[in-house]
Amino acid sequence: MPIAASAPTTATAPGAAGPLAADYFQSYSVVGLLAVLGVLFVAAAFGAGRLLRPVVPTPEKLLTYECGVDPVGEGWAHTQVRYYVYAFLYVIFAVDSIFLFPWATVFAAPGYGGTTLVEMFVFLGFLAVGLLYAYKKGVLTWT
Repeated sequence: MPIAASAPTTATAPGAAGPLAADYFQSYSVVGLLAVLGVLFVAAAFGAGRLLRPVVPTPEKLLTYECGVDPVGEGWAHTQVRYYVYAFLYVIFAVDSIFLFPWATVFAAPGYGGTTLVEMFVFLGFLAVGLLYAYKKGVLTWT
């Protein structure tokens, strides 16, 4: 008794969009329509705000506002970069240390112990080189 090999297929000309392609593009058209509606909604909100707000410029309104204190001096001020460097180093090492937890779980799995241990020490070596570089550059000295 012969068994049917496959369901009948519909032949389409090369380059013609089949029924699957129509569903595919229809889903993207919905996303595109929502994006356009979102942009129009934001533009209408900004336009309505511009039309409805009172415009009465005074010298007090044109001053830079800093926590209720009148600005004194120039607009440019020197900022200590070392605070940002410490924060940057902390983020780098805190985020990189998070990768140690998945390695610890894989290390416990049978068959992955030696490879995982070598990879972990290579990774920690890269972190140590980064820390040594920061130390040699004088980033970690507080003066």
